[in-house]
Amino acid sequence: MNATTTDTHHDDHHDHGPAPGLMRWVTTTNHKDIGTLYLWFSLIMFFIGGAMALVIRTELFQPGLQVVDPQFFNTMTTMHALIMIFGVVMPAFVGLANWMLPIMIGAPDMALPRMNNWSFWILPFGFSMMLSTLFMEGGGPASGWTLYPPLSLQTGEAFPFLIFSIHILGISSIMGAINIVATIQNLRAPGMSYMKMPLFVWTWFITAYLLIAVMPVLAGAVTMLLTDKYFGTAFFTAGGGGDPVMFQHIFWFFGHPEVYILILPSFGVVSEIIPTFARKKLFGYASMVYATGSIAFLSFIVWAHHMFTVGMPLSGELFFMFATMLIAVPTGVKVFNWVATMWRGAMTFETPMLFALGFVIMFTIGGFSGVMLALAPVDFQYHDTYFVVAHFHYVLVPGSIFAIIAAVYYWIPKWTGNMYDEKWGKIHFWTSTIFVNLLFFPMHFVGLAGMPRRIPDYAVQFADFNAIATVGAFGFGFAQLIFVYVVFKCVRGGEKVTDQVWEGAEGLEWTLSSPPPYHSFTDQPVVK
Repeated sequence: MNATTTDTHHDDHHDHGPAPGLMRWVTTTNHKDIGTLYLWFSLIMFFIGGAMALVIRTELFQPGLQVVDPQFFNTMTTMHALIMIFGVVMPAFVGLANWMLPIMIGAPDMALPRMNNWSFWILPFGFSMMLSTLFMEGGGPASGWTLYPPLSLQTGEAFPFLIFSIHILGISSIMGAINIVATIQNLRAPGMSYMKMPLFVWTWFITAYLLIAVMPVLAGAVTMLLTDKYFGTAFFTAGGGGDPVMFQHIFWFFGHPEVYILILPSFGVVSEIIPTFARKKLFGYASMVYATGSIAFLSFIVWAHHMFTVGMPLSGELFFMFATMLIAVPTGVKVFNWVATMWRGAMTFETPMLFALGFVIMFTIGGFSGVMLALAPVDFQYHDTYFVVAHFHYVLVPGSIFAIIAAVYYWIPKWTGNMYDEKWGKIHFWTSTIFVNLLFFPMHFVGLAGMPRRIPDYAVQFADFNAIATVGAFGFGFAQLIFVYVVFKCVRGGEKVTDQVWEGAEGLEWTLSSPPPYHSFTDQPVVK
């Protein structure tokens, strides 16, 4: 797509060529190889975390306790969340960043290639340790992914292993983020000023700063939990003068920016895809950059909206309510700009565009339920019900996951030189979209009717909607096997792609998502 030196295969082993076989992958410092490793790792974890979700949904298929023990059910809810957040969405976006950022800014590789290798290879060890807690005496962690004390302090032998694995995952994230910041700041091609960077680069740049700011906060919180349990401190133990609510404040000061870490790169991906298939430049480039920055800034001052029910003063509730509603403004700017980009464009509906459109529509549904949850008086009713589960799954599944899938379909011709199977891609989109709504939409209804989350049994009046949701869960899960099939088929071969992989969208990286750089790196004319 870019006839430039940035696309040549850079390898650290100049003298001897790439290391043979397996060692090439273990020792690689090549950004493309490492991006590929992240993406495959993310896919494997997606199926592990998804299997846990299916355990949860199988138990909830009908009222009564039938399939698993309640303790194991709670362990599944905890592990499912930790794996999907730290093992699927974040590594997938880091993989996309590794692959695409150097190419997009005209850099030969990431700035810190050896650290890049290390930040990937500690992940499999961290997750092996986390998964091993399922086989320890007393079972795995059953306190929910938020690890609230005093419940989390009752975890058995698994506890220190869980905490250490979270530290390892955090270290990996911080190193990845430092690498991205260093790369963007130091390795841009001549003429690539900040306001000419593609939006995927911008969203990752801002996300990386969020990661560097908040991952140490999580590390501090879980370390205090560890010392409370084993070293006689009482940070969160009321009996020793500590405060369990303080943990919630520290945790959500990490946790709220974290949800934007999971979604901002999605915004970047969608901002690349929509202009390409609308054959128009992105509407409002500068406002998109500022909106991303505003969302990142505001994400630090809204954390206690997760805690409206802890008994905070009215002034606190009002502050966090209004600050949270304010985030809807820059988010709305983004949605408006995507729609304005499509307006009167020459749109075509290839698979990446379908997933991007699915993202915009369903992410917006999640946004609306988020505004509902931001209202303190009604949040007292919604809190800890399935309405909350419906809200954040609409943001994270048809949000983050759809954006990751869209990115893979969009860039896999560039990665492999082969075109994916368009027919199966579209089948994957439609099955995923139908089943994901079947899965999560009924949760709004049972949540508003008062069904509590994280409970293995429920009152009989919720049975029908839960049965529908479980069917949706299995349908969505098995639909992802189509994705695996399409990706494998594409990697192994297929129709060879040309520079104009998406017809009529010349110079796709540069001229569409952002103002063309001072040195136009493509031979094609700039698309006006």
